[in-house]
Amino acid sequence: MKTIAVVCGGYSKEEVISLRSAEQIAQVIDKNRFEVFTVLINKSRWVAKLVGKEVPIDKDDFSFIVNGRKVTFDAVFMAIHGTPGEDGKLQAYFEMLEIPVTTCNVFVSSLTFNKFATKQYLKAYQIPTASAVLIRKNRSNPTTDIVKNLGLPLFVKPNNGGSSFGVTKVKTPDQLVPAIEKAFEEDTEVIIEEFIQGGEFTCGVFKSASESLVLPITEIVSKNEFFDFEAKYTQGVTDEITPARLSDAETNECQQLSSKIYDLLGCQGVVRIDYLLRNGVFYFMEINTVPGMSRESIVPQQVAAYGLKITEFYSKLIDDALARG
Repeated sequence: MKTIAVVCGGYSKEEVISLRSAEQIAQVIDKNRFEVFTVLINKSRWVAKLVGKEVPIDKDDFSFIVNGRKVTFDAVFMAIHGTPGEDGKLQAYFEMLEIPVTTCNVFVSSLTFNKFATKQYLKAYQIPTASAVLIRKNRSNPTTDIVKNLGLPLFVKPNNGGSSFGVTKVKTPDQLVPAIEKAFEEDTEVIIEEFIQGGEFTCGVFKSASESLVLPITEIVSKNEFFDFEAKYTQGVTDEITPARLSDAETNECQQLSSKIYDLLGCQGVVRIDYLLRNGVFYFMEINTVPGMSRESIVPQQVAAYGLKITEFYSKLIDDALARG
């Protein structure tokens, strides 16, 4: 029986979502095949969470000792959204220890965590995406040309990260600087994007050496002005429709585009790719390489719509990591 660490927590505000994901993952992993331990990693501690106690992790080899037994891991099921579990930092640590992880490798994780760099990379392959500029903290960042070049409204976001913390929809020029300052509270880089009026859709993809699963598309209809943190994680604020209300041709186009982006970036494990649909064109927004796995998360909905049990899907992710190991 293989021993699996479900790693959760993280160094960002997304920790609360990570804990939800890890709880769900640990509950439904196939216990007949895998021995599962939840490992919390945050700025204050690295611990294995056991019944009624926490046991420190030895960072030298990512192990812990309980009842005289030294527990080591055959693979890591990554459930940290944001740094250091989605940006390549922990991937580098585990690669040095030769412990396989259910995510993309160091380079791909680092690249895809950077929204602007990912957009620039994919633009070279003619993938449609909103026009954008990048600004950095403590640099001279004139804002007049931004509005002139991108128009209004526009979106201001932290460049690295997810879950819509620090995101603002800017409608008037005087709102731009406060929006940038808000985003700088979350990151040292800020991406400013043109506004694309259109429906929002997202598609999960998983590929291994033996199979390719392009999951059903989810349509996101937020009651808020955009798909912000509240809309993502507050029940009733957003309708998530799976499969999406698209024509067969649109569905096929989005799924083929998602498969292509997965391959262009060299992804591994399951990813979720977000789009805006305007005038029949799917515009790439961003990619999540550690998508949420809580009960309300989108990928589990897509897996169910595909006709797979989530336990079976998690086994596929672990088996793929072990095979790549």
